[in-house]
Amino acid sequence: MKQGTRQNTIRSMAEKNRDYIVDRRRYYHSHPELSLTEFATTASIKKDLERLAKAAGVKNLDITTFSDYPGLVAMYDTGRPGRTILLRADIDALPIHECTGLSFSSENPGIMHACGHDTHIAMLLGAIKILFSPRIRHKLKGRIKLIFQSGEETACGAKYYIDHGVLDDVDAIFGLHTWGTLDAPYICVDSGKRMASTDNFIIRIMGEKAHGAAPHLGHDAIVAASAAVMALQSFVSRENNPLNPLVLTVGKFHGGNMRNTICGETELDGTIRTFSKELQYRLKEEITNIVSNTVAAYGCTAEVEMTYMHPALINDDEELNEIARQAALKLYGPEGIKSRECVMSGEDFSLYTEKVPGFFAFVGARNEKRGMIHSNHHEGFAPDESTLERGSAFTAQFALDYLLQNIGGSENNAVNRQSKKL
Repeated sequence: MKQGTRQNTIRSMAEKNRDYIVDRRRYYHSHPELSLTEFATTASIKKDLERLAKAAGVKNLDITTFSDYPGLVAMYDTGRPGRTILLRADIDALPIHECTGLSFSSENPGIMHACGHDTHIAMLLGAIKILFSPRIRHKLKGRIKLIFQSGEETACGAKYYIDHGVLDDVDAIFGLHTWGTLDAPYICVDSGKRMASTDNFIIRIMGEKAHGAAPHLGHDAIVAASAAVMALQSFVSRENNPLNPLVLTVGKFHGGNMRNTICGETELDGTIRTFSKELQYRLKEEITNIVSNTVAAYGCTAEVEMTYMHPALINDDEELNEIARQAALKLYGPEGIKSRECVMSGEDFSLYTEKVPGFFAFVGARNEKRGMIHSNHHEGFAPDESTLERGSAFTAQFALDYLLQNIGGSENNAVNRQSKKL
């Protein structure tokens, strides 16, 4: 089979599978589950994979589930030597009440696939349907590994699978995200910085209670905390290099329980985003110094608790960047590709790419003419379904091209994995 014919086959197969991909997306959209509770979703995905394998006559698909954790891992071995590509989709929803008006809206009150993870499930299933087809399957070599991951919205759901060895036999990983500010049905295959690191902090400020009519007898933790919030923003605007993106958000402010009592303790809860690993790991010291010195002027003390979640997501592997770009061009030409700026949102896919080379793409969800204008995490988020078949085709094309690259053997691949870990 000629190269061009194979490419056209993948695109045409994705188009023929459109109804299947849309159907699966709508099913999972109607049945969302929150992070780390997606056991019913996992069971449904397992059944979908088994049906796809049976329909294609694939007998060597091994599926692994976990008794104490949702999500699953599957392995398809072609029986021919080669590399191993891991294809990832996240599966969790958000605690949001859906207001899309869709006929297939969430059946679980207060829970919604408002970030597009339902589309990720469907696109990966569609890609597997393509890769399992005899016209493609018999050309493959190496192994295709799948992960339908729980808990991405917790910013650390990937850690469980990494700790359980999911990357131990993997040479590279691929993932994508439906994005509400990128027009459908474009695909973004930009290299470089994509999504920021995510870390969380809790700051406790201790003062001394007093009667509200005699503030001089106490130390007001609310006033001190307010000053600390402003000081932290000044660090972003005056101490951080403006060429290095940094977002520091205090999203929760708790303190006091009576209107006529000077507050004795407050708690600030927030998040930090950056692309600099060096800055990411010195921010606890910076925040502690700023807050402690600020609140000391008000007679208060402070404690800072920092939780490091995941690093920035950066497409920095030259081989994978080129495979992704060429795959998109083969399928849809330059007119099907659109760049988009990096964002300060986080993605725990970066936990995988700390260990092995990876590539992360975006597919468009926005269609202003059809009123699909809301961004991810909005109660009205309704991605244009024309993007689904393209996501499936692109995933399949990337996997195929990666596995057919004759670059190094298993020994070289092991060296590359070890270098990435170091």
